[in-house]
Amino acid sequence: MSPIQFLFFSLQLPRQLTLSPPLHIYTDTMIYNMCTQKPPNDHSEELYKRYKKCFETYIQERVLPSLRDHHGETLLRQLVQRWDNHKVMVRWLSRFFNYLDRYYIQRHNLHSLKDVGLIVFRDNVYVDIKRKAKEALLRLVQAEREGEQVDRSLIKNVLAIYQEVGMGSVEHYEKDFEAPLLQDTADYYRRCAAAWITEDSTPDYLVKSEECLKAEEARVDAYLHSSTRPKLLQKAEEQLLKEHQSELLEKEGSGCAALLQDDKKSDLSRMYRMFRRIPRGLDPMGEIFKKHVEDEGMKLVRDTAEAMKSRKDKEKEAGKVARDSGGSSPEHTFIRSLVALHDKYYEYVVECFENASLFHKALKEVFEVFCNKTVATASVSELMASFCDNLLRKGGGERLSDEDLDAVLDKVIKLLAYVSDKDLFSEFYRKKLSRRLISGLSASEDAEKAVLTRLKQQCGAQFTSKMEGMVNDLAIAKEKETAFQEWLNIRNTKLPIDMSVTVLTTGFWPTFKQIEMSLPQEMMVGLEAFNKFHDESQNKTRKLTWQFSMGTVHLKATFDKVYELIVAPIHVSVLQQFNDCTQLSYADIRDKTKLAEEDLDRALASLTLLKYKILNKSPAGRSIGKQDVFSINIKFTDRARRVRISLPPIDDRRKVQEDVDKDRQISIEAGIVRIMKSRKVLQHQQLVMEVVQQLSKMFNPDMKVIKRSIERLIDREYLERDANNTQLYKYLA
Repeated sequence: MSPIQFLFFSLQLPRQLTLSPPLHIYTDTMIYNMCTQKPPNDHSEELYKRYKKCFETYIQERVLPSLRDHHGETLLRQLVQRWDNHKVMVRWLSRFFNYLDRYYIQRHNLHSLKDVGLIVFRDNVYVDIKRKAKEALLRLVQAEREGEQVDRSLIKNVLAIYQEVGMGSVEHYEKDFEAPLLQDTADYYRRCAAAWITEDSTPDYLVKSEECLKAEEARVDAYLHSSTRPKLLQKAEEQLLKEHQSELLEKEGSGCAALLQDDKKSDLSRMYRMFRRIPRGLDPMGEIFKKHVEDEGMKLVRDTAEAMKSRKDKEKEAGKVARDSGGSSPEHTFIRSLVALHDKYYEYVVECFENASLFHKALKEVFEVFCNKTVATASVSELMASFCDNLLRKGGGERLSDEDLDAVLDKVIKLLAYVSDKDLFSEFYRKKLSRRLISGLSASEDAEKAVLTRLKQQCGAQFTSKMEGMVNDLAIAKEKETAFQEWLNIRNTKLPIDMSVTVLTTGFWPTFKQIEMSLPQEMMVGLEAFNKFHDESQNKTRKLTWQFSMGTVHLKATFDKVYELIVAPIHVSVLQQFNDCTQLSYADIRDKTKLAEEDLDRALASLTLLKYKILNKSPAGRSIGKQDVFSINIKFTDRARRVRISLPPIDDRRKVQEDVDKDRQISIEAGIVRIMKSRKVLQHQQLVMEVVQQLSKMFNPDMKVIKRSIERLIDREYLERDANNTQLYKYLA
């Protein structure tokens, strides 16, 4: 017997694969001696070949016969056992032939002894048994999907063989098991989806789908290779979600729109999570969300417009000149509803849609649509300014705590971000702020300043500069009033009436209508005294103009009891005429007061047609006529001793729009000059685009106005056209 024959005869491994230490040492020494001799006694090559042959013989005689007789789960268990035995054989024989691994194999660039053992198993066992093993594995996976209990550790151990025979590659795993698994997965969920889509509502369908996807993820974690996760989930998602996406989202009674309508937040959250899994799966959902919110908003606009029209018709029928300020008007209800609508769907975006940018964008775009609609004849900018005025004005009709007031105002100002014509809001708000400040009707100075702070943060310092100037003006005016009283005391002068004067800076405040009228002598004495004080203190450098339309006067009137009437100076001019006469015609009052007919009509209407009828009118009617005769209403009575009589409000919407249009024209021209000064030469279209971009934060410039502004600047020699290209402008320094 040759040395090699003797060696392999001695290595006939018993069933338990154990070796005694003497045999191990003896074999190691023998292999060393056989590999270190000089040719022809160097047996390294023959040992390497016989090493491989030893495995092949063992597999053919012992392993394959035991596997071919089994099927299903029994086959898999037998395969795992034989694989474990084989790895033990490889480990021990690799130790015996360690000298080959260290020297001979490295010098000849051959497979390592461990790899040889794996290759032999792959080429003889794996190739022969892989089809039957795959079928058994897929049956187990299918059984688990159907709800049966399976031995996950067995599946994991078998799949480890698929991976290990690849010797660092998952090619065999992917080709021989993963590909069939993915196909089975697609087929299985195709059948499930076809049944569920007809039987279940969208929420129920998605509940089942989510459970299936979670089960597939758990399956990967339990026994599949990690690289299978995205592929397996993709197959399931395609069949469960992608193939039926439109049908699920639009399903009548349970689709996305129905869930939004019924406030099903948990179902919407699940819908978002599920469709987020597929490419662009959220786009259709975002469109449905956008359309739903737009429908809600446009319905709100239409309902408010109808309510405003209905109220106007009723007032017209009743012959009212103006409505009382109390109560909740449709305009204010609209803004409250708009805030509530935004809160509701912003909460959806945060809670149900996990702050996804797609839904934030949809919410922004849709609110920009109906926040820039005209509601009846009013813009949302005007309605927002009116709503803020109602909250901040004393007796505005809504009593809120400081915390609630602060929260509501904060939400309204956030809505301003969606409004294009922010300059229009600014002008309306400034006019109403001026009336609150001058009349002393601000409910809270802190609230006023808090609103200005928020507006400044939202729209910039320029947006609130005039408003802040108005607030500061009042503080300075109080100091001047104190100085006036000291001035009177120094001269030992006592006025016939108590008079308080508020001096304002023209540049900060809106322009007020100038009213010419006759005032009582007592008031004129006070006015002349203040004029003298002002001229002395200002050295006649600043002109003083009296605005009688904004003042208030406290009168004592005796009827059934003594009343204190809080009226405007225009009322005083009318009422003083009845101190000497009990009855006067319209013409007599006009001549004595020197009031314009428009102003006189407003004063008489507030004294005869509204809540407090201080005067009687003959003949009776719902409007003021030039043939009317007026007399004191000696039967006037009221529970309160202090009565405030306001002038009917002037619809200054047109005046505000005219002022805004003028300011816009100035801003457009300034923007054009600013751009051209930095660019020197620019094409017409590019200039227009840059002007729009610069000014769009405050308003959307009209293209026609931009074009006219360019022409005016050319006429005024700020710009010139290129001689060869009329679409090219040059800046003239």
